[in-house]
Amino acid sequence: MTFADGVWDQIFSFDNYSELLALVRNSLVAGVALGLIGGLAGVFVLMRDLPFAVHGISELSFAGASAALLLGANVVAGSIIGSLFAASVIAALGTRARDRNSTIGILMPFGLGLGVLFLALYKGRAANKFGLLTGQIVAVDTPQTAWLLGTSAIVLAALMLMWRPLMFASADPDVAAARGVPVRGLSFAFMIVLGLAVALSVQVVGALLVLSLVVTPAAAASRVTASPVLLPLLSVLFATASIEGGILLALGSSIPISPYVTTLSFGIYVICRFSGTYRARQWGNRTTTPHPT
Repeated sequence: MTFADGVWDQIFSFDNYSELLALVRNSLVAGVALGLIGGLAGVFVLMRDLPFAVHGISELSFAGASAALLLGANVVAGSIIGSLFAASVIAALGTRARDRNSTIGILMPFGLGLGVLFLALYKGRAANKFGLLTGQIVAVDTPQTAWLLGTSAIVLAALMLMWRPLMFASADPDVAAARGVPVRGLSFAFMIVLGLAVALSVQVVGALLVLSLVVTPAAAASRVTASPVLLPLLSVLFATASIEGGILLALGSSIPISPYVTTLSFGIYVICRFSGTYRARQWGNRTTTPHPT
């Protein structure tokens, strides 16, 4: 066996694939929920210029999950607590983009440092430590699935309830405020919802690569459509395809799930970017070509 063959077998191994599918049933169910809320939340993340906030929240989510792992508590609950703390601080102190980014820049190393400390003190399986950073497809057991699905339902209900006023406030906050829309209240509420969405995504793709579920799908969708209906639908489709495809590709492999998810997500973005550029050029050619007289 050559070196290349050994690397290929490590990345893609489909031995006993059908038997292994049963191990990731909960992860596949959770993936659909995460694709839904990640894709929908990502639309507003882009509109409100919050990708950096997603990364900051994920670091505190990692710290909360690490603390729960050390204490033998529910890891999902710990992740949610950490995310909600970060989201609340960012929402309370970050009224302007400059203030918000400064706050996130302070929170990120603090959360990462705490998470590393808790993992260093944890004496359990090394796979549990690594999974919090890069994800684990078999780490979602039945109790965690219940937590994930229950919290996903709360996030989805909150997004549906605030969708129209939040869309208005995100597109033009000054006009929305003049029309009586509670812009500051919606901003705080969305940060809490975003914190929950990030906490759930961390459970599957890990804290370091959560942007691939919450930001990249929406960014890809925005490259091919500006429709307020198609944009969230495509964002959800791309997020779900990335995570479900990542789970299925990682099954049986010794490689963590996150490289598969991020590669699929990035691949979709590249295709959408080139597609959007091509369509824009074609449309420009049509509008500039003179009609025969």
